[in-house]
Amino acid sequence: MSPNAQIAALSGLAVILIGLGAWIVVRVVHSTPEKKERKRRLAVNLTGRLGDALITEATDSTLYYAYSIHGVRYTTSQDVSTLKELLPADPGRLVGIANLKYTVRNPANSILVCEDWSGLRVHGTGAPAEPTSLQSQTASDA
Repeated sequence: MSPNAQIAALSGLAVILIGLGAWIVVRVVHSTPEKKERKRRLAVNLTGRLGDALITEATDSTLYYAYSIHGVRYTTSQDVSTLKELLPADPGRLVGIANLKYTVRNPANSILVCEDWSGLRVHGTGAPAEPTSLQSQTASDA
């Protein structure tokens, strides 16, 4: 290969790499924490395994829960402030047993609820709560 052809090939490769780098930077800069968290939840829902969890505390914006995978106990929380329409009016009724999804490669990466799935169960006394549209759809799919 002639020196001019080598220079042209290397210049073309450099332009492609610079373009790829700029594209990656633009994607990272425009990605908000909310978008990243939504992508994480949906990925865990898509590829995650089911397990059992114990919700220990529930507030309007956070669910605190514990679970055990292969003898390792995890205690964590999930921010549900963007998923309020999927929660009951009284979040305290969620305290108790629930289902969760976790990733096989990183069991600490888990969710109780996302836009497309819910492992929440409403507990407590009184009349049963009206199921949300997601809970109704999940029950009919089962």
